[in-house]
Parts: sequence; structure tokens; C-alpha cells
Amino acid sequence: MKTLIQKIHLEEQQSFACRSYRTPIFETNWHKHEEFELILISEGHGTAMIGDYIGEFKPGDIYFIAGNLPHWFKKQHHKMTGCSEVLHFKPDILGKEFLLLPEIKNLQQLLIRNDGIQIGPKLKKEMTTIIYELQTLKGFQRMSLLLNCLHKLSTTSNYITLTQNFASNNSNINPVIEKIIDFSFKRYLTPITLEQVADVAAMSIPTFCRFFKKNIKKTYFDFIQDLRISHACKLLTGTNKPVMEICYESGYNSWAHFSKQFKHVKKMTPTQFRKEYEVKENT
Repeated sequence: MKTLIQKIHLEEQQSFACRSYRTPIFETNWHKHEEFELILISEGHGTAMIGDYIGEFKPGDIYFIAGNLPHWFKKQHHKMTGCSEVLHFKPDILGKEFLLLPEIKNLQQLLIRNDGIQIGPKLKKEMTTIIYELQTLKGFQRMSLLLNCLHKLSTTSNYITLTQNFASNNSNINPVIEKIIDFSFKRYLTPITLEQVADVAAMSIPTFCRFFKKNIKKTYFDFIQDLRISHACKLLTGTNKPVMEICYESGYNSWAHFSKQFKHVKKMTPTQFRKEYEVKENT
């Protein structure tokens, strides 16, 4: 597999793109592009990787991703249909002079971000409507709605920051990273040694550890931990399985170790996480 520096296609007479990406086009692996991205997940669920963030994605989720920030929405099952509604625009779409106007200071700050955020529930419904409307509007109405969309994003506090200071202007992504990630997604629920993954990368263990930390901004075992905890979260919110059973199905053979890592990542126990999710679903 080859890692992508994705090029966003623009239709004639358009300054930005807003369209649906459905299986198999949805299956874009670890990639980045210079355009900012606002993505609404409309079908499918799985694991979102945005910079050094790893977590669950599901229908209705909306993410705002800075330009040149690597990301990958990997479906849980390869036979599952994935679909997303995606807005792509370049940071200079409005022109430098326009961005200097004092009335749009917040918008200017939005377009120099280098992070990834997840839109909160209070804004999701409104942003969903805007994303779908942008796919059908033309001319001035289309640009006007884009400005309205960016204004809402630049003034809201209803979001969660997922990753920061990860974006790079480097035009190359080492293809070995995707090879390692692909191997890890297939094996993360089973024991993995550094020797095994270093062999996949065709590196010595010390070289691999430095290489991975430089590219993903975390150690390999922290990466595996995040994958396992993300999987546990899916089971906690999507099934009624006992927490102890979820522990073992998430790649852990020790309840104490699972509980400690879960609390380290989520700042709460697995039981608290499930209860908090149920409260949100019922409100």
C-alpha cells in the first residue's frame, strides 16, 4: 500500500469542494492534504486516527481537521459500508486582505489552526444541515453559506480538541508508517512484541522506536494502548457485555492493567464511561 498525499479535485467554477465519499472511495488510508477538512460521518463506524489521536468514530460524528494533519478513518469491518460528507477548502480561500479585516478576527484564528477537533452535540445538528446544503448550492449562496459555516466554527466553544501541534508542511509521508499501522490494526488484540513490529518495518528495535515516536508522536506501546482502549469503548457503548468480558476482548489478560490504562486514557473507570454515555444518549 502506498501512503497518500491526497489531491482534492475541484469542479469547474468552484473554489472549494463539498461532496460524499462512499465505499470504496471512503477507504482512504493514512493520508494528508493541504486543505482544511470538515467531515461528517454518515455511515459506518470504526477507529479514527487524527495526528496522534486514536478513538472511535460513528454516524453523526463531525470532525474539523487542519491542513497537513495526517488522518485515517478505518472501518471496523472491511465489508461494512463507509460514507462521509466532506468539506475541503484551502486556508487562503478568502484571500489575505479579507482575513485582515478586524470584523473577522475569529475566522482568521480558525484558519491558522494546526489541530484536530470533534464538534460537540450542541453544534452537530446545525453543522450537519450546512454540510448537506453546501453540496447542492451554487454561486453566491454557496460561498455565503461557507462563510456562515466558518463563522460558527470560529466562534463556538462546543468542541473537543483531539490533537495539537502535529501538522507538518513536509510533502512526504514515509510509507513504512502505513505498513506498521496496517499490521497493528490486524494484531492489536493479541500480544505484540517490539521485535515483531520492528521486523515489519525492517529496522532494529532501537531504530524502530525512534522512527515511530518521530512520526506518530508517541511510543508504539502507547499507540497499541490507545487502539485497545478505543476498542473497549466501542464495546462499552455498543453492547451490554460485562466490563470484565470487555477487558479480555480488548487484548488485556489482567483486569488491574486494563482498569489502570483505561483510567489513564479516559480519566474515568470503564463503568463510569458506560454510565456517562448512557446519560448522554437519554438526554
